[in-house]
Amino acid sequence: MTRYLLRRGAELVLVFFGVTFIIYACVFALPGDPIASLGGSNRPLPDNVVAQLREQYMLDEPLIVQYLHYIGGVLTGDLGTTFDGRAVAERMGARWPVTITLALTAWAIEVVIGVALGLFAGLRQGRLFDRAVLAGTILATSIPVFVLGVSLQLIFGLWWGVLPIAGTGAGWPLAYLLPSLIIALFGLASVSRLMRGNVIDTMRSDFVRTLVAKGMRRRDIVGVHVMRNAAGPVLTFLAIDLGYLLGGTVVIEGIFNLPGIGQLLFNAIRTHEGPTIVGISTMLILIFLVTSVVVDLIASLLDPRIRRE
Repeated sequence: MTRYLLRRGAELVLVFFGVTFIIYACVFALPGDPIASLGGSNRPLPDNVVAQLREQYMLDEPLIVQYLHYIGGVLTGDLGTTFDGRAVAERMGARWPVTITLALTAWAIEVVIGVALGLFAGLRQGRLFDRAVLAGTILATSIPVFVLGVSLQLIFGLWWGVLPIAGTGAGWPLAYLLPSLIIALFGLASVSRLMRGNVIDTMRSDFVRTLVAKGMRRRDIVGVHVMRNAAGPVLTFLAIDLGYLLGGTVVIEGIFNLPGIGQLLFNAIRTHEGPTIVGISTMLILIFLVTSVVVDLIASLLDPRIRRE
């Protein structure tokens, strides 16, 4: 177990440094001077001010030196400072509650609806309900998220007027219902198909046939034995998907004008605010990596074969 932990920890560190360096390079190695553009095209900043700001943000240093300085700050909890002097961590702190609420609401929809659809579809393999679930999951994953978001805003907000389409003024759950449903659809489709396949495989297993031959009620077989065996891989997927949800709200928060981390990143990309882009990306990467490692550790405790792979 110790060897497995050390290996997973080393992989996490390598991936973290590799991905953050790529993101940092993509943001700060691109052509153009973000400092010179602060004053706009009509009133450019004086050359001495540009030089001072470039020195302050170490933009006159080689890229690897800039990155090492940034990582040194990250290790002490400093995610950098924006070009207008605000700490990136403070800007993110005020927006985390919205993003976390949105992600957890979407995750709950995935768990409840995805598992239920997959279970009933697996128990009714080949029937109308099963075919409808398969067709619905294909349809849900084939529509671009921005098209789905604007369409649901038009239908539920403008035409029917039953749900808010922007902001968080209506509170939870009304303000989060539409955006959470859109985010959850893609994971929900995967959860339902994964659950369906596991239920079908479990129902064909020898121990289920033995339980049926002994006269155990179908409700008890499904509720106790089938669910226990079929839900393992689904729970692993759901745990990892929670990390995806926290980082996958950029487009939706922009469409629904939700003041979360995704909207902050969306605005930072639009205004070329490099420190904010890198800081948010670093936090999202770290959340996803830690979530993945925790899931792997739990899975290895439940199934020792994973540690020997």
